[in-house]
Formats: sequence, C-alpha cells, structure tokens
Amino acid sequence: MWVVLFLAMASGGLAAYLTLRYLRDQKALLAAEPRGASVIVAARDLSVGTIVRAADVRAVRWPGNATPPGYFGTVEAVVGRGVITPVRANEPLLEGKLADRAAGGGLSVSIPEGMRAVSVRVDEVIGVAGFVLPGTRVDVVVTLPPRAGANEATTQVFLQNIPTLAAGESTQPDARGKPQGVTVITLLVTPEQAEVLILAANEGRIQLALRNTLDLALVETPGAKPTSLLRMSRGDSSGGRRAAALRRSAPPDPAIVIEAYKGGVRTLIKF
Repeated sequence: MWVVLFLAMASGGLAAYLTLRYLRDQKALLAAEPRGASVIVAARDLSVGTIVRAADVRAVRWPGNATPPGYFGTVEAVVGRGVITPVRANEPLLEGKLADRAAGGGLSVSIPEGMRAVSVRVDEVIGVAGFVLPGTRVDVVVTLPPRAGANEATTQVFLQNIPTLAAGESTQPDARGKPQGVTVITLLVTPEQAEVLILAANEGRIQLALRNTLDLALVETPGAKPTSLLRMSRGDSSGGRRAAALRRSAPPDPAIVIEAYKGGVRTLIKF
C-alpha cells in the first residue's frame, strides 16, 4: 500500500514539474517574439503633389513580421517628399508613393518619366459637362476647316485613351464624382502626342469624349465629313424603304398541312 501511495505522489510531482517547465518555456518564447516594426502611415488623406509634413503622418507598430515592402520607419524619412499617388488615411507611405526629396511637390512629381502634361482650354461642351475629372480617360476629337484642295471640314478621333491629370487646379476627383466647372483640362501624353494635340488645338477645334476607364481598346475610325453625313442619312432612309419593300413583297405564310391516315390510306389535308 505504501508503495502504491509513493508511486502516486511521485507521478503527481513529475506531472507538476513538467507542466511548470512547459509554461516557463512558452513565456520565454512569447518574450522572444518581435513586437513588430514601426511603420509610417498617413494621418489624413494626401492628394497628389502634397509635400508631406510631420503633422500629415504618424508611426504605428506593425503587427508581426510581414511589413509592407518599401515602408518607412521614421517620420523624418518622409517629411519634405512629394506624394505622387493618392494616399488614404491610415495607409502606409511606401517608397513608390513618394517622389525624391529633391523633386519637390505639385503636379510635376506625378508625371511619369518620358511623359508630358499638356493643358487644353475647355468649356462645358468640350469638357463633357464637367465630368472629365482627374483620373478619367478621354479620346480627343478634332474638327479641321477645309484645307487647300479640299472643300469640306473633317472631324476625326486622333488621340485615344488619354489619362486626365488635373481639372482646373484639382488633381483629385470628388469623392462623389460630381462634375466640375473648369476652363482647363490637363492631359498626360507622350511628346509626340503633345505635338499633335497642340497643333490640333491651334488649327481646328478639339473636343473630349469621355470613355470607360476599364475600356482600353483602340479603334480605327474613317473620320466624318458633311457629305458622309448626307450619305449616311440617305443610306438609312433607303435601307428603311428596302426593308419595307421586302416586308410588302414577302410571300404569304405557307398553308397548314395535316397528315391523316384512314384505313391505312395516307391523306394530306390543307387549310
């Protein structure tokens, strides 16, 4: 009996010792885990061209080890740099969202290398009733007066899928997508497109055609002239007359035929 009691006490003591050791090991592991890096996030919404100030950002402790690539760990590393893409409140400021410190701020920092920003004068019609906002994409249409050897004006799409950088002085669209009454639209183009755009604005009248931002397809158009409008109108009306003539001359519906059998004899009955 004493042996059994001794073995039970020994087993209980061993179990308590192993439990205590396990808890100590877990506590040591938790103490060794990193608390996470300090990451700089925006304290408010930052629009394109904003020069970051200390009041615009704050440091937060990033949970775990999965810190975002290109993050900044100190406020000093981001102060004085220009924002090149919109940043929302509490969003980390990453290397790809800020310009070099020497680049400054304003619209120029948002222009990719090799591209140009060209502003064109617009009114309510040219600017699609104020719905050409920063971030939208447009096609540019030009109407040219008759040239030497030509008797008609010509209208044609000559630039397609062009991003809008700014509407007036705004570089960020309204949160509700409301139209803006502006007199100048700034477009992002290549140097070659800049030449064509400026020439078209000086030689004729340009107009913007707003397009779906997800529609990236380029189309070929033949252009339009006054005579083509007349031909189109005549074609539509003649097509309507041909369709009406076909309807009038269409044969009557075929007769209804019923196949019947009587006494093994097949008979066709027409109605």
